[in-house]
Amino acid sequence: MISLRTMISAAALSLAIAGPSFAATKPADIMTNYANVAEAIYSDSLAKAKDLQTAIDAFLAKPNADTLKAARTAWKAARVPYQQSEGYRFGNAIVDEWEGKVNAWPLDEGLIDYVDKGSYGETSDENPAYTANVIANKTIRIGKDEIDASTINKELLLKLQEAGGIESNVAIGYHAIEFLLWGQDLHGTEKGSGERKATDYDTSACTNDNCDRRRDYLKAATDLLVDDLTEMAGNWGADGAARKDVTGKDEKAGLATILTGLGSLSYGELAGERIKLGLILHDPEEEHDCFSDNTHNSHYYDQVGMIAIYKGEYKGTDGKVTKGASLAAYAAEKAPKEAKAVDAAMKKAEAALDAIKKRADSGKEAYDQMIGEGNKQGNKMVQAAVDGLVGQARAIEALVAKLGLEITVEGSDSLDNPSAVQ
Repeated sequence: MISLRTMISAAALSLAIAGPSFAATKPADIMTNYANVAEAIYSDSLAKAKDLQTAIDAFLAKPNADTLKAARTAWKAARVPYQQSEGYRFGNAIVDEWEGKVNAWPLDEGLIDYVDKGSYGETSDENPAYTANVIANKTIRIGKDEIDASTINKELLLKLQEAGGIESNVAIGYHAIEFLLWGQDLHGTEKGSGERKATDYDTSACTNDNCDRRRDYLKAATDLLVDDLTEMAGNWGADGAARKDVTGKDEKAGLATILTGLGSLSYGELAGERIKLGLILHDPEEEHDCFSDNTHNSHYYDQVGMIAIYKGEYKGTDGKVTKGASLAAYAAEKAPKEAKAVDAAMKKAEAALDAIKKRADSGKEAYDQMIGEGNKQGNKMVQAAVDGLVGQARAIEALVAKLGLEITVEGSDSLDNPSAVQ
């Protein structure tokens, strides 16, 4: 006969063996891993930016169709890890204040270089520097300020960034480099991306004039991108300001930071400003990577990044995995019903964005064609992505409520007041 004491001892032994699998996920550990994942993503982004820098240096050393193609390929590869970082923007003031230096959009590309005035226009009521063309002009006037642009270098580009307080004066970052590599996409919602020639950078066989200054601009913008990503990777390092900020927060504030980033990117930024706005207007100028037709990848990797942040596990482009305590595990313990809803919503949004990516990658139809007026099937696919992301944001909000947290999710007129969108 088994005694009660024996039964209790056996049960205690069983619990002791199984204990680790039932250990509660600690918010402090979640925040440490959240910072570790951020460091991994930004370090990966920096490595790929350095690869881009190498490819652009090779292109400038020998500008031809092959080296231009290699530089474009490197640009697209650099976007993969960076887009996965965007869930850190909202809620982390250090990231949000810095982000405009590397990923600001849309941009008035006439500030930088020549444009097709038939499609782009010659003036803008909102931006006096709309067609300033710094590459062609050694002096630029923005409002009352006259800027000496005789030497194109990093210092000049920093002066031009948001010059006159106008956000569309984007002089640096991924999209300025994208424009310099591809040029304008003049195909509208028809097939085709930017078609800049390699000879725009060939001083011995120069096309479209000012090849020497265009070379200087591309070099300076690329070097600045590396500088800026070096800064942010450092901010998440062992003694970095961003890491210290999030790991120093109390339990509720730390978890709210993560959920603010995921909710705001899902809803106002990605579903609203980056996707729904372009769909409402059927306007390719509103797509995120509008010169290269790489928008499908940018949207998809935003979602991949949000899942990585939520699950606390990031797989780098080199195959290295960073993982640890996660918000997903904590949610499953504290709010299992809501956690399941978030998991399901994330899968649904990922599937919708993956469908767009696969369609574009197959060559069947680019993202700007999908949002074209009258393209019922393409519009439906893009709307499914919007719906998936909105559903994801709503599931996150429900989780926030259940956990007793408070966050503010970024809104968007495209979703909240579409009649105001013109």
